[in-house]
Amino acid sequence: MADLLIIDDEKAIRKTLTEILSFEGYKIDEASDGEEGLKKFKEKSYDLVLCDIKMPKLDGIEFLQKAVEINPDVPIIMISGHGNIETAVEAVKKGAYDYISKPPDLNRLLITIRNAMDKSNLITETKVLKRKVSRVQEMIGESAPIKKIKETIDKVAPTDARILITGENGVGKELVARWVHEKSNRANGPIVEVNCAAIPSELIESELFGHEKGSFTSAIKQRIGKFESASGGTLFLDEIGDMSASAQAKVLRALQEGKITRVGADKDISVDVRVIAATNKDLLKEVDAKNFRLDLYHRLSVILIHVPSLNDRRDDIPMIADQFLTDICADYGIARKPIEPDAITLLQEYNWTGNIRELRNVVERLVILSGKTITPEDVRNYVMPK
Repeated sequence: MADLLIIDDEKAIRKTLTEILSFEGYKIDEASDGEEGLKKFKEKSYDLVLCDIKMPKLDGIEFLQKAVEINPDVPIIMISGHGNIETAVEAVKKGAYDYISKPPDLNRLLITIRNAMDKSNLITETKVLKRKVSRVQEMIGESAPIKKIKETIDKVAPTDARILITGENGVGKELVARWVHEKSNRANGPIVEVNCAAIPSELIESELFGHEKGSFTSAIKQRIGKFESASGGTLFLDEIGDMSASAQAKVLRALQEGKITRVGADKDISVDVRVIAATNKDLLKEVDAKNFRLDLYHRLSVILIHVPSLNDRRDDIPMIADQFLTDICADYGIARKPIEPDAITLLQEYNWTGNIRELRNVVERLVILSGKTITPEDVRNYVMPK
């Protein structure tokens, strides 16, 4: 059910519009002047506003200007019995969706409201889609470790040097890999991700190198592997510490010779791929335990980038939380919820075992469950363990 705000100093007009629009299934709030309307607009996320122009305290044009600054995506329809073409043009220029004269024609009013809300929904959906298909999310933070990572990326991205990214789960290793690709000479090529931990050991070779039809029982057709798919671009091997020994040997050969062989084939295929690997394990300990090849480790770790845990960069939490708030509220199509400074302080004191991924989940939880403002009490209730 859509929320509408009617702002008009004439009680009879408000009552009539409320009755009509409530019957159409809209949820209505009323305000008797511009000041009251602006207060309600700030406190609640509305889907549309109907606003009179001639009102005491704050007229409709002044309300329109202030409301557009607060949330430009909410359509505002101006209504007036004193209007003329110049007033209508001025209102539209300052951000109004449309202008309707009093007494409003019922059919025109309902059609205008429906069209305005359809446009608003399309704007919201477009913004969400643009964010989802945007090439790389911003790397947020001004702490010393993050500045060092950004500087390293700027230096190594234009080269083809292989990179090993280390860090705990959820710290943003994939984001670092994507930024390296974005700033590299291969940015126009593909970046192909393989989660080595998510693929069974018996299938990892087929995933990486492809296979020929009939090479094993379920190989009903030829398959192109990730190395070939990433040719001309970047191959990101996530959680490489979980790769099987046989796959490690083939990856080592691919790195040494720039060639791969599909499972079940004899022919070598040349590939032009930059490999970036990531792991949450200590690979040197894995080498000592005979779980990882030392020669592959040295091939992968031309450049080492360690991404710190969120607990090691608490000064960045306000900036990261602020960006998550903006993105999540936009995704839900609601006005951005402010978060109180004391609530941020509590988030900075929290033990983030899940790092950035956990922080995003927490911010989304607070957006959904909190009131108009995210308070310290919300953090204690919905974040802190009981």
